[in-house]
Amino acid sequence: MNKTRLEAFSDGVLAIIITIMILEIKVPHGVEFADLKPLIPKFLSYVLSFVYVGIYWNNHHYLLHGLSKVNGKILWGNLHLLFWLSLIPVSTGWMGEHNFAKAAMALYGIILLGSAMAYLILQKLVLNVEGKESPLAKAIGNDTKSKISTIMNIIGIASSFYSEWISGISYLIIALIWLVPDKRIERIFS
Repeated sequence: MNKTRLEAFSDGVLAIIITIMILEIKVPHGVEFADLKPLIPKFLSYVLSFVYVGIYWNNHHYLLHGLSKVNGKILWGNLHLLFWLSLIPVSTGWMGEHNFAKAAMALYGIILLGSAMAYLILQKLVLNVEGKESPLAKAIGNDTKSKISTIMNIIGIASSFYSEWISGISYLIIALIWLVPDKRIERIFS
């Protein structure tokens, strides 16, 4: 299979995920700015999730950019990632609807952790095809960001049961870490 087909399918799924998330925010019935106040938790959860989906889209693009050929394992690894990402709208809606309640925050973290693990699996599958001495493998290096993110996700999930604030801050820190563009792969292939 051509990698452009894999990229196009993934881009389409991610676009649908973002569309589903925004459709969860309903138009207020009133005509005053005060009528927007109940939407603030929904909007904040949407923004955080939009950033996460954007981060995955960006990193997925760079990961596949360095890929020379696609095999069945990569196809399934990619579907595994898309599965976890497709769950984000559910937890996003639940968090926003219930003001970042403990269970919703825990579920959000579990989905984020599942997405992160699925991405790492896909990355490993791609590196298996490209080789340990490939430019892509050299660009990824020891992947400190992923290690920090995994620890922060576990902290976010564990803390969600006693402090939604700590949990939310953990998820926000992860997003901020990844929001800064990772130029490693871009530098290698530009």
